[in-house]
Amino acid sequence: MRFDHAGVATDDAEGLAFLYEDLFGCSIAHEERFGELKVLFLELENGYFELLEPQDDGTIASYLDEHGPGLHHIALETTDINAALETATDLGVECIDEAPRQGAWGHQVAFLHPKSTGGVLIEYVEH
Repeated sequence: MRFDHAGVATDDAEGLAFLYEDLFGCSIAHEERFGELKVLFLELENGYFELLEPQDDGTIASYLDEHGPGLHHIALETTDINAALETATDLGVECIDEAPRQGAWGHQVAFLHPKSTGGVLIEYVEH
């Protein structure tokens, strides 16, 4: 596995994107909307920042209400997401997603519950 992206919850994805562009020299590589979410991907040399801005009520809006803006999750790229989920289950890790689902860019994704991973929400991504 390798680092894929860091998901950052924010009330202003475009404003944060402009700041990160100036700070880190990255640029917007992709933008998507998922129901209540606007997502901007900022390309780095070895991964992405995924800026998550709620457009309506939903999980990111709830996260912002409870925790405020900041790091939401870390994503790791895997070549076999089903095997990665099986390994997690075998190790007693609670999986939020029992099976992969479609994520951004059509990739397969699955999340591991932070209760089982040291307080960190971890996303598996298979390109």
